[in-house]
Amino acid sequence: MAGAHILLVDDDTDLLRLLSLRLTANGYRVTSADSAEAALARLSIELPQLVVSDVRLPGRDGMALFQEIRSQYPALPVILLTAHGTIPDAVEATTLGAYAYLTKPFDAKVLLDRIEHALSLTAPAPAQGGGGERWREEIISRSQSMAELLAEAKLVAASDASVLIRGESGTGKELLARAIHRASRRAKAPFIAVNCGAIPEQLLESELFGHVKGAYTGAVNSREGLVQAADGGTLFLDEIGDMPLLLQVKLLRVLQERVVRQLGSDQGRPVDVRILSATHRDLDAAMLEGQFREDLYYRLNVITLTLPPLSERREDVALLATRFLHALAAKYQKTVSGFAPGALEALTRASWPGNVRQLYNVVEHVCALATAPLVPLTLVQRALRVPSLEVLSYTEAKQRFERNYLVQLLKLTDGSVADAARLAERNRTEFYRLLQKYDLNAAQFRADGVADS
Repeated sequence: MAGAHILLVDDDTDLLRLLSLRLTANGYRVTSADSAEAALARLSIELPQLVVSDVRLPGRDGMALFQEIRSQYPALPVILLTAHGTIPDAVEATTLGAYAYLTKPFDAKVLLDRIEHALSLTAPAPAQGGGGERWREEIISRSQSMAELLAEAKLVAASDASVLIRGESGTGKELLARAIHRASRRAKAPFIAVNCGAIPEQLLESELFGHVKGAYTGAVNSREGLVQAADGGTLFLDEIGDMPLLLQVKLLRVLQERVVRQLGSDQGRPVDVRILSATHRDLDAAMLEGQFREDLYYRLNVITLTLPPLSERREDVALLATRFLHALAAKYQKTVSGFAPGALEALTRASWPGNVRQLYNVVEHVCALATAPLVPLTLVQRALRVPSLEVLSYTEAKQRFERNYLVQLLKLTDGSVADAARLAERNRTEFYRLLQKYDLNAAQFRADGVADS
C-alpha cells in the first residue's frame, strides 16, 4: 500500500539505513528506532501501519517489544527479523500473533512481499472502501486512543460480523458506524440509520419491518421497512438498548433466519444486511434486569468497539474546535478565523460531559456571537456557562477596589466630599487627592451637579 507508514526497529545502524532507503524507494513512509524503548516512544507519538523489528535489541529485546505492541495495539501487524532464528522461536512468535518471522540474511523481495501483504490486511482494497483515508474522513482526531480504535475498525470492516459500538452520548457512534460501512465491501449499498429511542414503540415495528395494506388502522398502503431498504448494505441501530422486548424478539428472528416479515404478513422475504448497533446504556445490567434479551445481545455483540469520551482525548479538542469554527464561519458568513489562546485553553480544559456534540454546540454559540476575528476567552466561558475568572495583579486589584470604594461613598453621600471623607476616616485634602487619582468628579454624583466646597 503506497504511502503507508512503517516503523523500523534495529540497533544495526547500517541495516536500518539500508532498509529505510529500500522501503522509501518503494513508496513507503519510514520512521526508525534503535531500541524497544525508542520504538515505544515513537508509537506513542504516531501509530504506524506496520512495525518491522529485529529480535536482538539492546535492553528489552524484540520479543518483549512485540508482546508490548500486542498488548497496547492489538490491531498493529508486526514482522520480526533475526540473525539467530530457530524453529521454536518462529513458532512462538507466530503463535503469539506476529505476522511474519524472517531470518537474516533475508531476500529483499520476500520482505517487501510480506510487508505488502501485511498492509493489505490492515486496510480494505480501494475498490471496497475508497482510496486513501476517505473512509474515516468525518472522524477528526490526532489522539492515540482514536488511532487504535480506527485501526481495529478498519480490520472489522472487512468482515460481515455484527458490531456493537459503545460510548457516551455525543462521542460519534454513528460517524464510526458510517466509517465502517464506507470501508466495507458494502460501501456502494445503502447505509440506513435508525434511532431506536426516538421512535414510539407502536411505530418502530412498522419502520423497521414494514407493513402490508390493512395491517393496522391507517395502513392504507403497503410499505417497505428499513431492514429491507438496507438490503445489501448496512443497518445501524442506534440506542439499541431502548428497543422494546417484543421488537427484540423480531429482530433476533431476522438475524437468525435472514428473512424479514412485514407487519400483517405471514410471508418472509430474504435480506442480506449487516447489523451495526450502538448504545450508551449498560446492556449487561439491562440483561440482568430482564430489559434486554441475552440471545440478541450475543448476536449483536460479536465485536465490540468502544469510543473514548472527549475528556480522554483532550488533544483532539483544539483540532475539532478549529475545524468546527471554520465550517460554521463559512456557513454563517462570519469573518471569525480562530480562537484567542486563552479561549482555546479553556476549551481544552473543559469537562465535556456532552462530548463532541457539546463541543460543536459551544463552537456554534461563539461563532454566532463573535464580533472579532479571534474568539475571546469571555465568550467561550459564557458558552460553557462557567463564571469568568479574571486574575488581577495585586496592584490592579487594589486600584479597582479603591475606585469602586470611592464611587460607592460618593453615591451614598450624594456627592458630598465632606461626608464621604468623614465616612472614609480621611481628611478632605487626602480624599480630594484620591478623587483626582481616579479622575472622579464629585459633582457628577450630586443631583444638582454642583460639588460642595
